Amino acid sequence: MKFSTKAIHVGQEPDEQTGAVTVPLYQTSTYAQEEIGKHKGWEYARTQNPTRSRWEQCLTSMEGGVASFAFASGMAAIDATLRLLSSGDHVLMAEDMYGGTFRLAERVLSRFGLTFSYIDMRDVGNVESSVLPNTRMIFTETPTNPMMSISDIGAISEIARKAGAFSVVDNTFASPYLQRPLELGADVVVHSATKYLGGHSDLVHGIVATRHHHIADQLKFLQNAAGAVPGPFECWLCLRSAKTLHVRMDRHSENALRIAAWLEQHPGVIKVYYPGLHSHPQHELAKQQMNGFGGMISIDLGSMERAVEVTKKLKIFCLAESLGGAESLVCHPVTMTHGSVPLEQRLRLGITDGLIRLSVGIEDIDDLITDLAEAL
Repeated sequence: MKFSTKAIHVGQEPDEQTGAVTVPLYQTSTYAQEEIGKHKGWEYARTQNPTRSRWEQCLTSMEGGVASFAFASGMAAIDATLRLLSSGDHVLMAEDMYGGTFRLAERVLSRFGLTFSYIDMRDVGNVESSVLPNTRMIFTETPTNPMMSISDIGAISEIARKAGAFSVVDNTFASPYLQRPLELGADVVVHSATKYLGGHSDLVHGIVATRHHHIADQLKFLQNAAGAVPGPFECWLCLRSAKTLHVRMDRHSENALRIAAWLEQHPGVIKVYYPGLHSHPQHELAKQQMNGFGGMISIDLGSMERAVEVTKKLKIFCLAESLGGAESLVCHPVTMTHGSVPLEQRLRLGITDGLIRLSVGIEDIDDLITDLAEAL
């Protein structure tokens, strides 16, 4: 089966008992057991839930892995992934990842003996030369948030394999429809499913998928032991959203490409960051490992004053945290998503006071361009 068929049918087979076409919502905390030591495969809802299991099956199929695990948020999913490591282990991370990942690493996990290095992963040679004897994970994000940098997933995964380390990719911006890191060689892929996988700005959710059974065994243990699991309703909503993921991502990508090309010609915009543009320095790499360029664009307006002015005037683009919903959003990374990143690091990466990030929705493209034109 091809992607769209798998997204609609795998894990979403009609209910055997009733024939219901939609997966039932099993809103329960526990399950009746026939006698001591004898049950129907379900014991306690932190450990397993039928709705959650169906969603994990669907996600595994979309990602091309052997198992997936649902978590209460994207950060819970990333935390579980980093808990695959032990005190004394070293992690290489992309220097321009989501600010929440940086905060978790520096202010929480570093207290437990993990060490982190943040490097420019656009340069594969830089990744290779930064590996230490105790490096046990190489964690990248592609495209990155918010600078839209692209990492070579296949090359980085091979470096990790030779070093005896896990290769991990945060695939939130692309979704499994546009990019499948496991098929490119990565060991683990994570998502904030709050974003494109959920797709409707109505849930908070995270996912980890892997192509290795031994990693799956560890993740399953961590999911149950730490207990940062989602409720069944969030899983049910994700099952609903999976059915339209390919349609939505095509529209997000189509709208964003047209808007990025238009913004690139606008005199009020200093710089446009979007991998679908030929001017993007890694456009060819993005073409090789992605099936489309997604709905995320960052633009530099030159100053905080200009960023405030433009975002206040936007009417269709809503100023809000998050991304990936059907509606268009605009975000100011310095004050919203990347406030925990040190100033000197932000400036080196290009995350300036004048940078705003657009999550291009699936509205009418002419309305979106008109909204931007009037605000600019």
